[in-house]
Amino acid sequence: MKKFKLFIIIIGFSLILVNNLRAQDTDQVNKISKNLRCLICQGQSVYDSQSDFAISMKTLIQKKIDEGKTENEIYEFLTKKYGDWIIYDPELNKNTFLLWLLPLILFVFGGILIIRKVSIK
Repeated sequence: MKKFKLFIIIIGFSLILVNNLRAQDTDQVNKISKNLRCLICQGQSVYDSQSDFAISMKTLIQKKIDEGKTENEIYEFLTKKYGDWIIYDPELNKNTFLLWLLPLILFVFGGILIIRKVSIK
């Protein structure tokens, strides 16, 4: 009888552990899919979209996580397949340099215009 109780306790803890690991995988899929742009739905992330593309992307992300891939490896795979445009927050490189620099240039230019208008009066 004691062995049976021990067996039940071990099975219970195992189920809790597996459920916790699955929840972590789901959180990871959600985190990655929130940073991916749906190619079908303009302006929506893969996380928010219910298109066939978004559903297949979530499945692909889950498969890559099950294979042991890291978040960066998944982003790298998707960037190679779909280009930098699929990621909402692309990394800084020679292709995205202007994308990161343009807001700063516009901010400085706007500040200079405001200062000139205010100092004229």
